[in-house]
Amino acid sequence: VYNAAPAWGVTVGDALGVPDPVLTQHQHQHQGQTFSFLGIRVSSPLSLVVNGRRPPGSALAPPRLALSNPRAPL
Repeated sequence: VYNAAPAWGVTVGDALGVPDPVLTQHQHQHQGQTFSFLGIRVSSPLSLVVNGRRPPGSALAPPRLALSNPRAPL
């Protein structure tokens, strides 16, 4: 689950409700092999319903800022 906190997750046997899913077909080629799979995305792990309940706010990973400057000297 993207953007989920490391300490939060679902386990085998949990009932999972996915409101407003976005289904995407992924196809990738690597070393002459083609890999194809479906992906389901939701806006946030907080929008899921797990075992009839919404996850707590702590299920959302904190924001992280990543910067890069390819022109900066080493």
